[in-house]
Amino acid sequence: MTPTSSPSGRRADPAARYPLKAVLVVDRVEDWPDPAPGAQVVPARAYLRDTEWQVVPGLRVFNLCRSWRYQSVGYYVSLLAVSRRHVPMPSLDTVLRMRSRLLLRDLDEELDQLIQRSLTHIKSDRYALSIYFGRNLAASQNRLARRLFGEFPAPLLRANFRRQDGHWRLLSIAAIPARQVPANHQDFLREAAREYFARPSYRRRSRTLPDTLGLLVDPAEELSPSNPGALRKMERAFRGEGFEVERLLKEDLSRLPEFDALFLRETTAVNHHTYRFAHRAEQLGIPVIDDPESILRCSNKVFLAETMHLGRIPQPRSLVVDRESLASVVDELGLPCVLKYPDSSFSRGVKLCRDGDEFEVHSTAILAESDLLVAQEFLPTAWDWRVGVLDGQVLYACRYHMARGHWQIVRQDGKGSYSYGRVEPVPLDKAPRPVLRNAVRAANRVGRGLYGVDLKLIGKRALVVEVNDNPNLDAGCEDAVLGDGLYQAIARSFRARVDTRRRRR
Repeated sequence: MTPTSSPSGRRADPAARYPLKAVLVVDRVEDWPDPAPGAQVVPARAYLRDTEWQVVPGLRVFNLCRSWRYQSVGYYVSLLAVSRRHVPMPSLDTVLRMRSRLLLRDLDEELDQLIQRSLTHIKSDRYALSIYFGRNLAASQNRLARRLFGEFPAPLLRANFRRQDGHWRLLSIAAIPARQVPANHQDFLREAAREYFARPSYRRRSRTLPDTLGLLVDPAEELSPSNPGALRKMERAFRGEGFEVERLLKEDLSRLPEFDALFLRETTAVNHHTYRFAHRAEQLGIPVIDDPESILRCSNKVFLAETMHLGRIPQPRSLVVDRESLASVVDELGLPCVLKYPDSSFSRGVKLCRDGDEFEVHSTAILAESDLLVAQEFLPTAWDWRVGVLDGQVLYACRYHMARGHWQIVRQDGKGSYSYGRVEPVPLDKAPRPVLRNAVRAANRVGRGLYGVDLKLIGKRALVVEVNDNPNLDAGCEDAVLGDGLYQAIARSFRARVDTRRRRR
């Protein structure tokens, strides 16, 4: 490849010279003889050697080399892609993760269940699943294929499973070069590639088009952190800040390189796809709320109790105990008291112990899953304060009233249905100053993202009960005072984050 010049004699803009946003890098051109609409086939050594590729902006590099072993050509393609601010697939991190036996052994429950459902009809005890750009030849396996493609982003994958004692296990998963695709799969592979590169995100984007923001949602989630009205208002606010917005589902993890920012509007957890989205976005350098560190910190009540104590931030009297120190809880806190699973959110995993029998039952259940639990004194109030904090600044304040006849703001009946207490928005100038002050202090102990801090006002003392990394933003509730200004503040925060990232590149 040789540089070209414009008629004026100046070097042409690489973005104009290379309107395509993706390249298929191969050892030999014959490894991928057919051009893919929306992508250019490039020999690996040309990609490594020709310096003009260094200045092509925003390139996605699909590495189809024959080997990714250390210091091989394929290894250097993915390595140098990162240094050139390109997005390689697979990345070296992905290759290393696929080689981790520990990672393959400790699959999350959601993926394990999907594997069992997808392979239930397989008669033999071994099965190999070929995944081409997130698809499999059998449509019935596409959900599993998309999920593994999202977990291990690589254009061509092969996953090997074995059934042991009636349970399917993922033995290995590896990126494969194009030449390892069987001849009878070639037509399907080309079709999958054409479909993948036909997506709008792989067409040429003018510099005048907006940045893209992914909004992760779960339409079926009953306790969703944002109702449909709020999501529509968010999208309008983001568009006002120059973003093109697309709602993402959990199957869309592999698409993250297409976006400039990510906003999680689905209840988060560590052993969950929401955390994988946040972690993947952070790896790509994409601004994300909630960031993975905030998810880790907010979801763990042990961390929150400890960090509030170290920060001298008032909280209900709290103890972090194990089996050996469990007996101290009743002596120090008395009954009734509250026990918390370390990893839980939004009133779930919180148990009220009114007497010794309930204490025994709940503590035994928690310690069966965790080596530690958090015990807190029980402070009944008619409502909790919820303060929204973004970038260290207060956004909104609400009184969350307890559900009717219950001691928490959410009540679940025996059939799995939920009832809620009333949400009462409060103008910031009417909210108690200690509540706002301690909310900001608590949020700053966690990070600089978007948090919902729950507090109880006992006399003049504002006690921090919990910090939530994924606070509710519902139309008619949290936005009742600020209106659209609430969503505009969030959109401005994302705009600042994206612009800061761009200046640093």
